[in-house]
Amino acid sequence: MPPRRRASDEKRRPSVFWAAACIVVPVTGLIAKIEITGAEHLPEDGAYVLAPNHYSEFDPVIVAVATWRLGRAPRFMAKESLFRVPVLGALLRATGMIPVARATTAAAAKQTIVQAEQLASDGRGVIVYPEGSLTRDPGLWPMRGKTGAVRLALAGELPVIPMATWGVQRILPRYGKLSLWPPRKRVRVALGPAVDLDTYRSGPRTNSNLVAATDAVMADIAGLLADLRAEPAPAERWDPAVHGQKETGRLESES
Repeated sequence: MPPRRRASDEKRRPSVFWAAACIVVPVTGLIAKIEITGAEHLPEDGAYVLAPNHYSEFDPVIVAVATWRLGRAPRFMAKESLFRVPVLGALLRATGMIPVARATTAAAAKQTIVQAEQLASDGRGVIVYPEGSLTRDPGLWPMRGKTGAVRLALAGELPVIPMATWGVQRILPRYGKLSLWPPRKRVRVALGPAVDLDTYRSGPRTNSNLVAATDAVMADIAGLLADLRAEPAPAERWDPAVHGQKETGRLESES
């Protein structure tokens, strides 16, 4: 168990998160036994981008609960379509989540950055899945990342904190069925030091530099996951385009 940390102002302040945490945290505790290492790397105050791996539809719940346990309020970048769902959309807006359009226009991308920078100026953290969707890698390793997390971090001068989780696949396999027995399955969460992006902060924001910075983020995430799994990560990230796969939606082999 990580050492007890001081809760941030955003967690101490009454909000919708309190009501959600009263339900989600204890219920998740019945499903998963979450073990956290590297807690010291998540800033106790101020803005940041938290970048986890993504291999189960349930891992956002684990990431949210772990972030809450570490004293910060979990705010995600979420699909724009979810904000149009009755009740859910209102909840997402009330908790300060950031809408992301799948097929982004220049205007939509600019609006997303503006909203994210507002969170940053307020000293809030943002959770961004660099892969953009569930990994396509057959071994559940992180696949090639998208540049959204890095663009956000560079635009707001924010640290990118890598995170890896492992064990969630035993609760809900990728595109599989929920498994609640046995209860309290072990799930490990590891955080690492902020990714070194100094070279890219001072350089031009070209696509090649953004891709290189994203590769650095994905390498740190894969390294954390390799430690959790006690096996080396693949030398190259899985690229869905190379393997003729769609980047979103159910895989044909798992349908």
